[in-house]
Amino acid sequence: MSGTVRTSGDRGRLGNALSGLAVAVGCVLFLGGFAWGAVEYKPYTVPTDSMTPTVKVGDRVLAQRIDGSKVRRGDVVIFQDPAWGDMPMVKRVVGVGGDKVACCDSQGRLTVNGKGIAEPYLQNNPLTKGRASATDFTAKVPEGQLFVLGDERTNSMDSRVHLQDAEHGSVPLSTVSARVDAIAWPLGGGVLDRPKAFSALPGGVSQLGPVKLVLGSVLLGLLLILGGAAYGPLTQRLGRKKAVAGVR
Repeated sequence: MSGTVRTSGDRGRLGNALSGLAVAVGCVLFLGGFAWGAVEYKPYTVPTDSMTPTVKVGDRVLAQRIDGSKVRRGDVVIFQDPAWGDMPMVKRVVGVGGDKVACCDSQGRLTVNGKGIAEPYLQNNPLTKGRASATDFTAKVPEGQLFVLGDERTNSMDSRVHLQDAEHGSVPLSTVSARVDAIAWPLGGGVLDRPKAFSALPGGVSQLGPVKLVLGSVLLGLLLILGGAAYGPLTQRLGRKKAVAGVR
């Protein structure tokens, strides 16, 4: 009988080849994920607590670059409007062009076109007494505009403060630059869910961007790089140990 005996040198070369392949693929995924993320997303540090508890002051978020035409009710957006101080702000969209937004119904809920909206992202606050807003308001959102509120309704400087403006507190679609998809820091913040209550309204809710794929590509690439870098030396060491054991 004849056969092929695989030497420790053969195993070492195979280990090095697999190690190099894993590192190469890992680099492609890691760098590709970063490049994809840089095109789709921009980081933004939240400067105030007006979106607590969804997004806290100092949180670092990933915001997908979009234009206003892609915004849907329930989205947390970043916008910059000269009438609001001409600085980037982060708020939740609760009404779009043509909507009648009001507060509050008999259950203390925000209403959009007469439909009560459940807002599980609001935290209990004694100042609001379980209502979506401590003060009542009604606004008709002009076409091409958005009505925005903070999730911390007791101190958020949002559309309610600007109700007497010509646009009834709303901001133009053109002022929106990005939509928040995930909290990058602190770690474990996760992605932002789209509120289900808005899905029953015309236009529904927006779809989550590719943030999970981007992060998955970066993490998988990093694991392959680290694993590949360790695999080659490990197989060589095991091969040498087996060779020494065979001589004995």
